[in-house]
Parts: sequence; C-alpha cells; structure tokens
Amino acid sequence: MRVAITAASGKLGAAIVAATAAEIGADNVVALARTPTNAAHLGVEVRPGSYDDRDELVTSLAGIDRVLLVSGMDAPDQRIGQHRNVIEAARSNHVQKIVYTSIQGPASGTAFSPVVQSNRQTEDDVRASGLAWAIGRNGIYIEPDVEYASTYAELGEITNCAGEGRCAYTTRPELAYAYARMLTGSAGDGQTYSLSGEPITQTELATLLGDAMGVPIGYRSMSFEDYRTERVAELGDFIGTVVAGIYQGIRDGAYDTSGDFQAAAGRPHQSWADFFADLKSVHTGA
Repeated sequence: MRVAITAASGKLGAAIVAATAAEIGADNVVALARTPTNAAHLGVEVRPGSYDDRDELVTSLAGIDRVLLVSGMDAPDQRIGQHRNVIEAARSNHVQKIVYTSIQGPASGTAFSPVVQSNRQTEDDVRASGLAWAIGRNGIYIEPDVEYASTYAELGEITNCAGEGRCAYTTRPELAYAYARMLTGSAGDGQTYSLSGEPITQTELATLLGDAMGVPIGYRSMSFEDYRTERVAELGDFIGTVVAGIYQGIRDGAYDTSGDFQAAAGRPHQSWADFFADLKSVHTGA
C-alpha cells in the first residue's frame, strides 16, 4: 500500500505522516507539500502538492493507492475548489480511497459557520467521488490553550465568550493516530466520525491548566461582540472572527458531543486527566 498525505508541512499533516509511517513503514508514505523543502524533515518521500495546481497534484499522486486530504486553511470560498483539485487528481490516478479531515461545528448561526459550510461541501464531494472514503470531523484543538497557558497563569484567568458550554476538545497526536488507522484500514470505509475527547467546560479547562501550571487560573465569560473585537485586534479580521465564532458555538452547545473516536481509532481518546498530568510533568520536570 502506498499512501499520500497532503499539507504535510503543517502541524496536523506532519503528525499524520508520522503516525501513518508507524503503521505501514516510512517507505510506503508520501508527503505532499506546497513547499516541499518545508516537509523534508519528515523522513518520507516528499512531492509538491499545491492545492491550487491540479496538474501538479495529478503528477504527484501517480502510483498512490490512498490519499488523506487535510482541510485547507484559505478562506471558505477558496477551499472548495482547492479540495476538488485534490479529489479530481486522485480520481485521475485511480486512487482507491480518500480520507478527509473535516471539522465539527454548526453550519449556521455562528461566525465560524461559513468555514463549516465549506467543509460540509467537501464532505459531499468526497462522498460523490466514486472512491472508497472515510471522513473525520475534528474537535477543537486543545493545543492553543496549552500554548497560552503561561499567559493565562500570568493573568490568572481565561476569558472568552463560551460561557459554561461544554467543548469536546482533541489533540493533534490523537487525531493523527485515528487518521492513520482510517487511512490504512478499511473498517471505517463509508463512515463519518466525530473525532474528539470528553467534553469539558471552560471552568474545567481553567482548573486543569492551573493545576498543571501550579497556579490558580479562573474563567471569566464575556460577550461575543467584545470577544470578537479583542480577537480581531490581535489576529486580524478573518482569523479573529473565526476564533470568536468557535467560542460562540461552544456557548450554544454545538461542540458538546460524545464523538466516535474509539470507533475510528480502535481505542478510547486520551483522557484529559492523563493529558494534563503529562503536561504537569513536563512543566515541573518531574
């Protein structure tokens, strides 16, 4: 089996490359990247793979049996066509199966919904491709909160517009493990899985992070409008609005899901108690 993973120079793509190589051997994994030199460190064959260049994708998918399509990062109206370039290149090469990394979230009602809508369209395109397929809908990454942990500790609080909504977070390593299994196996063919761990509130997240950092961290809710203004000022209009929309969805209960991680991965998602115990060990050096 020869498999290809797109967007391999990104954090999720690189993690999936490593997990898939562990499943079937690095010689059977091809990494596609818009800038191949950015993926040279992955220890597998690297080929060019710009989502905007269908001809390049057709060439790079030659000899590939299965493709994992990592959802692009461009604006929603651009992603649909970019993803279709990958799907059509796979069809041109008679690829047997395509796996798509989609997202959880509401398709209407939040500032994040246009991104969700574009992913739902790609899901439909994957299902209509004529190839064997499997789709994962990723939960919200917990890593950004971990990266902000020292800032939260300094401020003594997490602030956003999620209120006490529960969010089914996940991590890139857990997703990578599930996608490697979905890509190389067949048990999930024709299935759409919600990939996430146990839902937790922002108050629970603050407590877990505070314990790991060794300082008390609380949670303070704010309005969507105020939070969006704050995020846009720091991250720009598009990303700031997307981030605020995610927390708007958490507040509205859109991410309070049980998930299908075990069905996709063959084992339960890592518990948050274990995840934060590991984080505490790293932080304290114990």
